[in-house]
Amino acid sequence: MKKILVCQHVPHELLGTLNPLLKKSGFRIKYVNFGRHPHFKPTLQGYDGLIILGGPMNCDEVEKYPYLAHEVDFIRKALDEKMPILGICLGAQLMARALGAKVVPNGQKEIGWYPLTLTEEGKKDPLLRHLNGIKQVFQWHGDTFDIPNGASHLASSPLCKNQAFRFSNKAYALQFHLEVDQAMIERWLKVPTNQAELEFLTDKINPHQIKNETKEHIDALMKKGVLVFGEWIKLFGSKTKKIILPSR
Repeated sequence: MKKILVCQHVPHELLGTLNPLLKKSGFRIKYVNFGRHPHFKPTLQGYDGLIILGGPMNCDEVEKYPYLAHEVDFIRKALDEKMPILGICLGAQLMARALGAKVVPNGQKEIGWYPLTLTEEGKKDPLLRHLNGIKQVFQWHGDTFDIPNGASHLASSPLCKNQAFRFSNKAYALQFHLEVDQAMIERWLKVPTNQAELEFLTDKINPHQIKNETKEHIDALMKKGVLVFGEWIKLFGSKTKKIILPSR
């Protein structure tokens, strides 16, 4: 059975639609809940892949969230071992940092539904090509990353140039949230810290509009997510079973 390590930073940011896909593919999923165990230092030993989920913190808040520095270290190790990696939102930023790229404030927050445009490289990418033609994706972020040296820039949006990159064919960083369903989004809108953020941005972002647009766009996003995540799961391949020949 394939084993995958999932780094979780806050309770409401989960694997979402990725969870049933991984289970159906025979993965054993191990969550590391840094919110509960901020000083825990997991290792990659015994795991076949790594997923780093999102969170409201930024990469520079190491004193407040000491696990961020450790995450950057073992993302580097996972990259060195060429294992499949998926970074979502904060996870994408941590992957960029692990690859030596800058992570900085975006200038304008993207919270809600926004258009996504694939680059020419993105249109050819085995995963992101499935998003070609999608109208809107769900976002919740205030920071952005530079594209690391040696990585392929895959997608952009009008407010955030760098939305996705691929490194070494098995590591993918997505700034947007492809893993959400309607229930997750509605839960995020009710989280106290998120509500406080939305109240601060009340002149720019309307949570009621987000709820209405979610009903309009979520089905298309989830269908595309199944295709994209299905291709990522294929990166693990199939393990060859050891065959013991009978003695003569």
